[in-house]
Amino acid sequence: MRAILQRVSRARVTVEGQTKGEIGPGLLVLLGVRKGDTPAEAAYLLDRVLGLRIFADQEGKMNLSLLDAGGALLVVSQFTLYGDTRKGRRPAFDAAAPPETARQLYEFFVSQARARGLQVETGEFQAMMKNS
Repeated sequence: MRAILQRVSRARVTVEGQTKGEIGPGLLVLLGVRKGDTPAEAAYLLDRVLGLRIFADQEGKMNLSLLDAGGALLVVSQFTLYGDTRKGRRPAFDAAAPPETARQLYEFFVSQARARGLQVETGEFQAMMKNS
């Protein structure tokens, strides 16, 4: 699995003009699933995401995790994180997991985050989404 994280003061994801998920302060997570990924890898990645000390404490030091800061997660599926651009001009997505496998691991990641008591919002799997 692969994740790109962005700290946000607020973020939302829309599909065809309809808001699907919206958060205040927290993390926007673009989540890609690779062929062969397992629930254990998803759980490990979630632990890493939630434990990264990338939020400022009262002294302005990056010393707090998302859990410490009380932030929210906006998790957006992103198969293009496994695009291979080494040959030609069109990316190949052979390394990305098939949609049904990817959906299961994406939903597992989200459910595990919610089980930790976090506010978790999502986009719409396999939809053309816009983040703002």
